[in-house]
Amino acid sequence: MATPPLRWRCRRHTFDLSARPLVMGIVNVTPDSFSDGGKFFDPTAAVDHALKLVADGTDILDVGGESTRPGAASVPLDEELRRVVPVVTELAKRTAVPISVDTMKAEVARRCLDAGAHVINDVTGLRGDPDMVRVAVESGAGVIVMHMKGNPQTMQLDPNYADVVGEVGAFFDERIAALTQFGIPRDSICLDPGIGFGKKLDHTLTQLANLGAYSRFGLPVCLGVSRKGFLGQITGRERPERMPASLAVACFAVAQGAVHVLRVHDVAPTRDAVKMWEAIQPHRLH
Repeated sequence: MATPPLRWRCRRHTFDLSARPLVMGIVNVTPDSFSDGGKFFDPTAAVDHALKLVADGTDILDVGGESTRPGAASVPLDEELRRVVPVVTELAKRTAVPISVDTMKAEVARRCLDAGAHVINDVTGLRGDPDMVRVAVESGAGVIVMHMKGNPQTMQLDPNYADVVGEVGAFFDERIAALTQFGIPRDSICLDPGIGFGKKLDHTLTQLANLGAYSRFGLPVCLGVSRKGFLGQITGRERPERMPASLAVACFAVAQGAVHVLRVHDVAPTRDAVKMWEAIQPHRLH
């Protein structure tokens, strides 16, 4: 029996994930994000950068106004709103590419959805703000449910697991059951194993080597490894020089057939990598 197409429903837009992975372009409207903090802090610069990512071929834009790097301080609600709502509003007017809002705050999600966003990308797995689930249900937004041990201030202090893949899988079991019970449709949920969010290097490598374990949920999986610290630990490269390592991990993940959304800074090179995978894949003999 043929496997049914994998789709991700996000308000008025439904992504078909059965053909190739989506490329999600990162738009950080922050002064302190780990890779490009401050570069696009001005709303005009953020919009211009996002439109460049659209020209580079991004399938979805992920706009965030609060850094979640290890040790990052929380941002007051009014400040986060000031950063992201104008950017989302302008992008919704100027591009048809769906928009995701990377936030832990329900009011930020609500205001961005009202402005035209489609997806809530919440690093707390929709646990951090008690109103977030209600916002998702009422809006019909797609949700990205990420695993994080602790919070950005504490997550890298001393994370420990007996079985990181199994424990993250159990977290997804709980979250899927809770969210669907509250009224979020199953086909609106995307899972993110939270690479680097409360994981040591060994935990991260174990997760990457076993991404196929998360296929049992029959849901799309989002992978964010772009320019992250573990790449520097292995290669010795600084953040601006980590694109080749980021692409290597992305290609490895896509080849496993277990990743459907690649969240990246470097959209054009990632699209090229995905295109090469698309060209090679039909020629497999087995």
